Amino acid sequence: MQGRLKGIYDSIIDGDQAETTKNVQQALDEGLSPVEILNEGMVKAMAEVGRLFEEGEYFVPEMLIAARVMQAGLALIKPQLVKAHVRSSGTVVAGTVKGDLHDIGKNLVCMMLEGAAFEVVDLGADVSPDMFVEAVKSNGANIVAMSALLTTTMPNMRVTIEALKAAGLRDKVKVLVGGAPLSEDYAKKIGADGYSADASKAVAVAKALVAA
Repeated sequence: MQGRLKGIYDSIIDGDQAETTKNVQQALDEGLSPVEILNEGMVKAMAEVGRLFEEGEYFVPEMLIAARVMQAGLALIKPQLVKAHVRSSGTVVAGTVKGDLHDIGKNLVCMMLEGAAFEVVDLGADVSPDMFVEAVKSNGANIVAMSALLTTTMPNMRVTIEALKAAGLRDKVKVLVGGAPLSEDYAKKIGADGYSADASKAVAVAKALVAA
């Protein structure tokens, strides 16, 4: 990894926003392609942050800081990526299900997905099945990502999947679910296509779903 890209990579892992934006701007000024900056600097850094999280060296605050720093860098290269007609990894409609106001985990998943070049439509928290359906229709989404932190709101994931079926959209999107009370078995039981225990794994699962 060459100097400027290494600087971007290191500063994201260190959670240093000023250093990241400085390095990204200098990389652009030096003529590095936005695709190279994204893939070699940012995506690799967030993959390393995910690894550190899984190994217990990083925790949710460190992941959130790194993801926010990465987003600041991403904001600088997004116009160039659009100009270069860079194809995104896919479009994800994300939200915490109806009745559930917890959104830290969902926010982190959205940031990690953006860092992996997904277009993310974040619907926020307390999202009704109809809102998910409308967002899929209007954004041509590949994936619906649903989060729940309360056992009482988990059934709304199944209700949302049924609403996608009723709208004739179920075969057009993959459904990814996550949240503290969930399990792989529960995801299968409600008819979801994928399950992730945490934000770092969500990116790998989302990529596998799009590839499939």
